[in-house]
Amino acid sequence: SFSFCEALWPVAAVEVHTSREVNAVNGTNLRLKCTFSSSSPISQRLSVTWNFQPEDQSSHEPVFYYLKEPYKMATGRFKERVTWDGNIQRYDVSIVIWNLQPSDNGTFTCQVKNPPDVDGTIGEVRLKVVQKVQFSEIHFLAVAIGSACVLMIIVVIIVVFCRHFRKKRQEKTEAADTELTEKEKLEIREEKEVTPLED
Repeated sequence: SFSFCEALWPVAAVEVHTSREVNAVNGTNLRLKCTFSSSSPISQRLSVTWNFQPEDQSSHEPVFYYLKEPYKMATGRFKERVTWDGNIQRYDVSIVIWNLQPSDNGTFTCQVKNPPDVDGTIGEVRLKVVQKVQFSEIHFLAVAIGSACVLMIIVVIIVVFCRHFRKKRQEKTEAADTELTEKEKLEIREEKEVTPLED
């Protein structure tokens, strides 16, 4: 039951913050970020527990443990594949998972206990390992800008070619007109020479 004292003095609780979902490329390394806040000062007995639940919802598997110092797993799928990348003084308890595999698809949980602050939220990160980078908004923007630039270049080339050919055609027409004028002059001159003088 919720007492009046609890309403005045909230129960101490560790708040854990993680990304809800992350995508990573097969064979790469990934930093699983996890930070926390606590109503108590950082304790010498602070502990961090990272677990993993595969997509098939089978039992949780240990991934990493911290108590005064980092402890790597001696067995399991994450043996030799997880390193500590946190900083307790900065309230950061992140880890790095190396050489991701499709079998790493699932949910990672991050739990922090900071005695006497031992209760609180458990951070969850849903990991999806993909074969290659998905088409993001940045990629779309880059392709759109690139396409626009290429299109502009093509338009400029077409305009330059059209002007060039039009100029060439105009020059030919002018040359033909000039030839015609010269021809006409010549014919008029010849006519004058041939026409007999009238008495």
